[in-house]
Amino acid sequence: MLSFECDYNTGAHEKILQKLCETNYEPLPGYGADKYCESAKAKIKDACDRKDAQVFLLAGGTQTNQTVISSVLESYECVISADTGHINAHEAGAIEYSGHKVVALPQKYGKLDAHEVENYLKVFFADENHAHMAQPGMVYISHPTEYGTIYTLDELSALSRVCRNYSIPLYLDGARLGYGLMSDGTDVTLKDIAALCDIIYIGGTKVGALCGEAVVFTHNNAPKGFFTSIKQHGALLAKGRLLGIQFDTLFTDGLYYEISRNAIKSANRMREIFKKKGYRFFIETVTNQIFIILENEKAEELKKHVSFGFWEKYDDTHTVYRFASSWATTDVDIDALAGLL
Repeated sequence: MLSFECDYNTGAHEKILQKLCETNYEPLPGYGADKYCESAKAKIKDACDRKDAQVFLLAGGTQTNQTVISSVLESYECVISADTGHINAHEAGAIEYSGHKVVALPQKYGKLDAHEVENYLKVFFADENHAHMAQPGMVYISHPTEYGTIYTLDELSALSRVCRNYSIPLYLDGARLGYGLMSDGTDVTLKDIAALCDIIYIGGTKVGALCGEAVVFTHNNAPKGFFTSIKQHGALLAKGRLLGIQFDTLFTDGLYYEISRNAIKSANRMREIFKKKGYRFFIETVTNQIFIILENEKAEELKKHVSFGFWEKYDDTHTVYRFASSWATTDVDIDALAGLL
């Protein structure tokens, strides 16, 4: 059975597993106070070119988003997101569960537009009754987006300007950040992102790690007691070494970028195969997520041999499905898919 339903359906890169085995019997302090966590944080700061950044290692994506957003926002504040944003659509109401409203704005190919955000903020603060409403306290974006699209440097810069004009932090969900950074045609680097965003997280779960996300407060701007908030949200591992060793390995000798590029190369091969065989694309992407419109009966036949993800209904006889490559996708996988198609 071929598997293209997501980018976290395999274990971890062999170098991570090797390092975990090598250090398995080494006694280390808990809760992220070990030397590997410190080394990983230093390497991440260096990669971001932010020596004053604060880095925290958390267990998973939804935990990370809820912990960051609920810790940064005041009790009366809300977070702005694209209506397709992960926190709005695919996290089971985790943000609302923490007591904060998600304000969903229209998206274009999964992206928030700076003018749309600015217009919302202008209208909000022009309302003489705005003190009776949930106050906008953060703008949330993801890069790549849920639709596999990426922000340009101009788009990201424009969002950053709007946020800073209104003194609202810009938070970037980087669950698949490596795939965005290594995608063809991107003009955005990790250093650009760290300079323009107030908070980011670098995803490990979807990019070669067993689990884990690295939160970076890029301007020494972590909220008071954030470490305690991590524990309060159940996102702190007693064996913090598990996260430290993984991120230390990912950010040694460019491994994070190398394996991310593999996913892009694999996705590009898949795109060419779909095009040659006459399949229709729902949206054009340059990352590891590909959205194909399939006739329902043909999709059911393909599902006997390949797993891929439901996205949305297209019409009565067609459905949009997502095919995702990953750091672990091989040429053998792609060749087998081509044969089945």
